[in-house]
Amino acid sequence: MADITVPVLGESVKEATVGQWLKKAGDKVVRDEPLVELETDKVSVEVSATEDGVLSEIVVKKGATVEVGALLGRIGTSAGAKAPAKDAIGEISNAKPAAPAAPAAARSGSGDFMDIKVPAMGESVTEGTLANWLVKPGQTVKQDDPIAEIETDKVAVEVPAPAAGVISEQLVKEGETVSIGTIIARMTTGAAASAAPAAKPAATVAPAAAPAAKAAAAAEKVTDKVAPSVLRVATEGGVSAADVPGTGKGGRATKADAIKYVAEAASSTAVAKVASAPVAAREPRPLGPREERVKMTRLRQTIARRLKEAQDTAAMLTTFNDVDMSTVMELRKKYKDVFEKKHGVKLGFMGFFVKACVAALKEIPSVNAEIDGTDIIYKNFYNIGVAVGTDKGLIVPVVRDADMMSIAEVEADIGRLGLMARDGKLAMDDLQGGTFTISNGGVYGSLMSTPILNPPQAGVLGMHRIEERPVAIAGKVEIRPMMYLALSYDHRLVDGKEAVTFLVRVKEALEDPERLLLDL
Repeated sequence: MADITVPVLGESVKEATVGQWLKKAGDKVVRDEPLVELETDKVSVEVSATEDGVLSEIVVKKGATVEVGALLGRIGTSAGAKAPAKDAIGEISNAKPAAPAAPAAARSGSGDFMDIKVPAMGESVTEGTLANWLVKPGQTVKQDDPIAEIETDKVAVEVPAPAAGVISEQLVKEGETVSIGTIIARMTTGAAASAAPAAKPAATVAPAAAPAAKAAAAAEKVTDKVAPSVLRVATEGGVSAADVPGTGKGGRATKADAIKYVAEAASSTAVAKVASAPVAAREPRPLGPREERVKMTRLRQTIARRLKEAQDTAAMLTTFNDVDMSTVMELRKKYKDVFEKKHGVKLGFMGFFVKACVAALKEIPSVNAEIDGTDIIYKNFYNIGVAVGTDKGLIVPVVRDADMMSIAEVEADIGRLGLMARDGKLAMDDLQGGTFTISNGGVYGSLMSTPILNPPQAGVLGMHRIEERPVAIAGKVEIRPMMYLALSYDHRLVDGKEAVTFLVRVKEALEDPERLLLDL
């Protein structure tokens, strides 16, 4: 078995696109025969077979983006080819003396040893943490059965079994950091795997011990199917892991499922005890762990580090204002249908806020600048970061050259980036190069907050929920949809006068959108 991997593509070239496969799975191949074409922004590269055999598996499909060293496919020994013998750990044994005859069960088929490697986990993701082993050495698995979970700073990835067989050994422990292509386990496939169960002598169980043996076998079966975290929570909660309903992939129970099930079981037990106990009896504490220690994900560690750096390095200050959203809301209500019909995207509030901020940044360039040592770098471009909340944490993809875009283009780009963020498909380039950030806490119901800077940027605008409030208009009290705005800024670079003026310009642009059209 040989792996087909992405070769070195030249200086500064780190990734390529799979153009087309020149062979199909199951085709015979010979050494140095081209198998697949890779396209880069500079050249097209053919990847050739490293040995004679059969193209047993295509891992990456046409059109996918791959990095140098990524696994593309595998070549297996053809049925007619004479393969060299392999020893117990899969290394080729040359010129060794003949070994004694193996037992019949072992000689029923040669089998193959196969490495299980960390798969590609998305653009810009080069490593992760092995969070959980889902199988044990000696356990039989089917092809594509998940065997381990790997956490990255963006997504959690399940490593599938590349073929049916038996897990021989685990080479990496839970909690260790692994890179793409790292061998984390080995498995036995083919006849040797199917013969493995037969190699164990059958135990004779006495009639009296049969129920205990069945219970032990059932417990072992449950242990093999559930994640260690689920088993631990269930055991501590006094429930059976087999009874936990699963909402994960393939119907498997997750840790959250176990915690919820334990809580529900404890609640039912408490209610039953209260119904039967005297009125004066004290309710027992619900079952379940009193506290739990969980390692932070890579994304949460990154968020924590960067936010703390912002507090340690910048002289942060926040100024507030409020804005009457009546005009923008009326404009949106009037044109939203024709806008969506023409541009294929919904008309939201973010397009107005991005364009208003760009206009204010042009007038107050220090808010669009950064400090580098004793120098100030003024940016003559406007890359606006838009904070997006995901299940894994807060990330800030960047709308590039927002000053060159229309409102429709801004809305479309924000929608695209938001969808990629929630699916964990953002590339590193999508998260870098921002000059100013907008954070919309209003979508979660926030009335007012003080956003934290996104270093090395000098400013961040906080949006909040729209709330109808009484305001004085031309000497009369009227009910208007109002929103609080907050600008946090680096006081080392931006003076109070500049910060207040910036926020006033944003307010004016939103309350009178014609100013954006007339560039006023």
